[in-house]
Order: sequence, then C-alpha cells, then structure tokens
Amino acid sequence: MADTTPEAHDGAAAGAYRPHETTVHYGPEFAAQLAALEAGVSPEEQEVIGALPSGSALLIVRRGPTAGARFLLDADVTVAGRHPEADIFLDDVTVSRKHAAFLRQGTAFSVRDLGSLNGTFMTGERIDDTVGLTDGCEVQVGKFHLTFYASRIDLSTSA
Repeated sequence: MADTTPEAHDGAAAGAYRPHETTVHYGPEFAAQLAALEAGVSPEEQEVIGALPSGSALLIVRRGPTAGARFLLDADVTVAGRHPEADIFLDDVTVSRKHAAFLRQGTAFSVRDLGSLNGTFMTGERIDDTVGLTDGCEVQVGKFHLTFYASRIDLSTSA
C-alpha cells in the first residue's frame, strides 16, 4: 500500500534533509562572542562582559603593568590617570595625573584626552578630540593598552 502521509507527497520523509530548514541566523550577541574568542577573551571575561547591565561597559588591560585588570565604566565621566584619586588609577610615569576621560551619553561611550603629555591613542592613532568607542577597540593610555567592551544588552538593541 502506498504511503499517504503529507511528507510522502512532498518528497521529504521524517528526518530527511530539508535545505530550506538548514539556514541558521546569528544575532549581534553571537557575533560579539565570536569576536571576543578571536581577540583572546577568556571564558571568565566573557561571562563578566555578558553580565554588564545596560548603560555600562568594561575596560580590560591587555598590555601594561597591570595586565588583566578590569575597570567598570558606569558613570557619565570616568577619569583615568596617575593621580591616586583618579577613577581609574594607572600607576606609571608614562601616564599623566589626569590623562583621559571616558564619557557616557546614554548607552554610547567615548574617550577624550585631557591634555596629557604622552597622548591618548585609539586603535594606534593619537586622538585630539572626543572619539566614540566601539566594542573591542583598543585605547592606549601611556604603557596601558585597554580593550573596551560594551554591554551586550546595548549591542543587541543597537543592531
């Protein structure tokens, strides 16, 4: 007797290959996780970055005297410098007392040099003005190379 199931009529038996059902779509959160893996972000760091609330970000020191240190950006202005009372204390002679400011406007972040002697660099280029930060970009303050990570909540809502 012939099979009269709907699958038999369209030529796709249960468990058969269905090319129209094999396309997978990945969102911005997955892309950010993949980029993090390629950038050498540890699973622990990925977990911390993934837990960031909306309107916050994280800086991780990748190179410099305190490699691995993490700094939360959750205020409208966060000053990095060698002054002991700086929000981000970077203890090295290559860093000015008030070197750079990380600015938050809503869920967007930027960095501005505060007239430092050695300058502030973003992705290898010296900045002279306020420059917007993108997820995974590198900011150099003296000997410190900091990688910026935005809240994954904010990344997924901006896509």
